[in-house]
Amino acid sequence: MKPRSKRLVLLGGAVALLIGAVALVLSAFQQNLVFFHTPTEVAAGKAPVGKTFRIGGMVETGSVRREADGVTVRFAITDTAKAIPVSYKGSLPDLFSEGKGAVVQGTLDADGQFRASEVLAKHDENYMPPEAQHAVDQAQAQKAAETVQQ
Repeated sequence: MKPRSKRLVLLGGAVALLIGAVALVLSAFQQNLVFFHTPTEVAAGKAPVGKTFRIGGMVETGSVRREADGVTVRFAITDTAKAIPVSYKGSLPDLFSEGKGAVVQGTLDADGQFRASEVLAKHDENYMPPEAQHAVDQAQAQKAAETVQQ
């Protein structure tokens, strides 16, 4: 084999390996990508059923209930327009409480119940996760627009 042919074969192999590596990285990135949805979007059916995503908003006042097993907690996340029931097994963050901002990550069941695998709570009284604050602001604006139309 001529030296020029060897270089072309090596270059072709290197390009093939590079394309394979990029494909694997993009595949892994796509599988670990987690989207954010508001409770209003989830209630409208815009969120994927059975796939991991996040919901953010406020923990609805009066909705927190602890099950007899001592591990399962049920509550609702709201953006002031819609509320989504959430079920979580595990210990909640210390700052988790009713009427405060939270973001939950998990999957939505076909029956509309959100099964959380992770609960994130705000870290001080002036902070709310940007996604949750945006969701609450959008819901309040939509609610105000609906009120004006009536």
